[in-house]
Amino acid sequence: MRQSVSKILATHLGSLPFLSLANGIATGDATRLAEDVAAVVAQQREIGIDLINEGEYSKGGDWLRYMQKRFGGFTNIEAPEGKPLIEQGKDREDFADFYRYATERGTLFYTPGAQSGGKRPVQACTGPVTYTGQAELKTEIDVTVAVAGTEDVFLTSTAPASLEVYRRNRYYKSDEEYVFAIAEAMRVEYEAIVSAGLILQVDDAWLPALWDRIGIGMGLTAFRARCEMRVEALNHALRNIPENRVRYHLCWGSWHGPHAYDLELDRIVDIMLKVKAQAISSKGPTRATRMKSPCGKR
Repeated sequence: MRQSVSKILATHLGSLPFLSLANGIATGDATRLAEDVAAVVAQQREIGIDLINEGEYSKGGDWLRYMQKRFGGFTNIEAPEGKPLIEQGKDREDFADFYRYATERGTLFYTPGAQSGGKRPVQACTGPVTYTGQAELKTEIDVTVAVAGTEDVFLTSTAPASLEVYRRNRYYKSDEEYVFAIAEAMRVEYEAIVSAGLILQVDDAWLPALWDRIGIGMGLTAFRARCEMRVEALNHALRNIPENRVRYHLCWGSWHGPHAYDLELDRIVDIMLKVKAQAISSKGPTRATRMKSPCGKR
């Protein structure tokens, strides 16, 4: 992973707006996908971005939904009664009028009319977790390498802790056993990305974002322990990858609304710094932050 002592290297979070309305992954058009990736790569290089990717175009722009077809051991189930986790939390309670207004107009996560995918399906783990997405991953890697090459190019994947949220455990004896099973399956994707010569970015927005939903009730000590176990699981999945090929991204959610109850980064930054990654980027409430590498995003 390139570093510099003479300039601040520029990068971004991974997901970029689509340049066309019909993305190649969504339409099944490989030519369109390659053209769109080429356009977004050219745009990044033209404006001077040092560490680029394919804009997550090969994932259809969704850092969670893309994994629906890459796991074995899960079954779609009816969503449980009550509000989904994304609609819960202290911010939602204290700013209920705002969230109702933004949700009705479709502006909470997107600009009007740009919503993608609808509601996420809820799944249950009913058997051993396996990785079955080799074909989709190969397409993702192939289009990235063909268009962008591998030098100073990253490809995103998702952390076990964030993949756990929409998947109920009905098979493993404990949360820890379950999360480590997800991590072991994701190891296949992580290692394939690095083996292709690309830098791996692991996205983990749900880990700190759960403070507002479940952490406040648990208390800081219990929530930190919850985070620490999931970081250990991620490191288990990264165990065969050199640190200088990994960047770790966490954030407190990108919705366009109040974030009055986010957990400050300095309450968990020591846990985040245990991740087996050379670069760490964060986007959220910050007091004092130390980055492992000058190529970390701020």
